[in-house]
Amino acid sequence: MSVSKNEYSKMTENAQPHSPVFKNSIKAFLFGGGICCAGQGLFALYGMLKLNNDQIKALVPITFIVITAILTAFGIFDKIARHAGAGTIVPITGFANSVVCSAMEYRNEGEIPGVGSEIFNIAGPVILYGTAASFVYGIIYWIVERVIA
Repeated sequence: MSVSKNEYSKMTENAQPHSPVFKNSIKAFLFGGGICCAGQGLFALYGMLKLNNDQIKALVPITFIVITAILTAFGIFDKIARHAGAGTIVPITGFANSVVCSAMEYRNEGEIPGVGSEIFNIAGPVILYGTAASFVYGIIYWIVERVIA
């Protein structure tokens, strides 16, 4: 049986589930914005505790990492992510979720061969390419500031 490219395209289009893009975009915007607003709320809360700016700047992401790790460990973060979609991938929460998920998946294989070797399975490429990109952007920034300006 021979299928033309046009027929194949129609078949695959009909077989794919249709995603409500507008609705998903609104949810991602609201959940992602909510996470950012919560971060600003934490910033204000820690400010009321008379902490200095450096301490606050460290505590806000640490708080998000701990909360995300706990929610992931109890399976709550995944339920939130099903509704929020891309809104939960605000960098710090998405990163923490990926690390904890990898650790949980391989915990039965032991501490070192399981958790230790697989914990950055998903987050590793983010670390690698994020570091490489920041190096390239740093070089570009240096060139613009020193050479061009």
